[in-house]
Amino acid sequence: MKIGIEAHIQLSTLSKIFCSCPTSGSENPNTLTCPTCLGLPGSKPVLNKEALHQAIKVALALNCSMPTETFFSRKNYFFPDLPKSYQISQYEIPIGINGKLENIRMRRIHLEEDPGALIHKGNTTLIDYNRSGIPLIEIVTEPDFKSPNEVRLFLRKLITILEYLSIYTRKSEATMKADANISTTGEKVEIKNITGLKEIERALEYEAARQKKEPAEQQETRGWNSEKGITFLQRTKEEESDYGYIFDSDLPKIEISKSLQEEIKKQIPELFLEKVSRFKTQYKLQAEDAETLAAEKELAELFEQVATNIDPLLAAKWLRRDLMKVLHYNKKELKEIKIDAMHIIELLTLVKERKINDATAKELLIKLIEKPFSPREQVKKHSLEMLSSETEIEDMCKEVIKNNKSVVEDYKKGKQEALHYLIGQVMRLSKGKADPKETEKILKRLLQKTVVS
Repeated sequence: MKIGIEAHIQLSTLSKIFCSCPTSGSENPNTLTCPTCLGLPGSKPVLNKEALHQAIKVALALNCSMPTETFFSRKNYFFPDLPKSYQISQYEIPIGINGKLENIRMRRIHLEEDPGALIHKGNTTLIDYNRSGIPLIEIVTEPDFKSPNEVRLFLRKLITILEYLSIYTRKSEATMKADANISTTGEKVEIKNITGLKEIERALEYEAARQKKEPAEQQETRGWNSEKGITFLQRTKEEESDYGYIFDSDLPKIEISKSLQEEIKKQIPELFLEKVSRFKTQYKLQAEDAETLAAEKELAELFEQVATNIDPLLAAKWLRRDLMKVLHYNKKELKEIKIDAMHIIELLTLVKERKINDATAKELLIKLIEKPFSPREQVKKHSLEMLSSETEIEDMCKEVIKNNKSVVEDYKKGKQEALHYLIGQVMRLSKGKADPKETEKILKRLLQKTVVS
């Protein structure tokens, strides 16, 4: 099995690639348009410099070779969402070539404009040109993937890198668009316009199974029906020469000087893979913890702020497991909430000093994602400190043993879950203030002496 990907990434510019129309703002169809992005006679494109710089930044981050100059061409094809009957794209000389991300080779990275959007309603098709002229980069890999799951993992890492570069905002994994080329036993088949990492994996899995039964005898283009979970034939595959690329004389050649490359290279921060490697070395984190923490830029920054005052292993455990679990349950992203690193440090300091137990800490963490506050002051205000008196805990343990004779008998018979039940009853009696470890130790000591009548 050989799989290659053509990922289409919308750049985070304020205006479109060849005109000053905004890239966002109005949801009403055909309101973010002008003569240029509508392809009206006499209109002339002007390149958005920020889009060019963002494309160069991606090419450098993915270790691409870069030309000293490039230019745009007209990719000719006829489709109703393409108002000029050609798309302004790069073909002959892309922004970057021969890049690499881990073991996956990048064939090319180039700039192009997005066409409009077709909206199908019954047997009627409407066109919204708000998207026409949105700046895109297309990242084309070599056919280095050996499985659909490998594609999904790669795209997830690619999205993370683009977020680190501040040129892509992940609303969800379902927003990534890609074309996928796959061959198993015959000719290459291209699956067009798949949206979402999960759908890309599903489409490739289906097509791999289909090709085993029906080997492709010629190159073809297929669509993906996500509702039915099947691919369907659209057309036999055209070659690049069929698009009749021709130099766009409305746009000048673009010089990419060494000084410009060096200037943009300085803007590239420490990226995902480098951060994972450093987290493992500097903070002695397990690979899974390092990858999870580094997978989101805001989470990685929060971890490093907390780890300056708290044991990194403790910080990693609470941020990776408990904080992310709370966010996931509330369907929120870290970037959506206001959370202060000092408040997390306060919270984990209370845990470390055994002033509060894990249950109390988790309750405070849930409240912290709603609004900022001082955990130490909250603990003091509501008397949430753990019981420090062994005598007080022992009295509660004796009461629980007295009131749960059948459970004590089960424990004596070797049922370990009976002990967990008794600990839970002590925690309930103490309103969550008892130290679970101290409670367990005291219960075991008392149960050894207890005779069930």
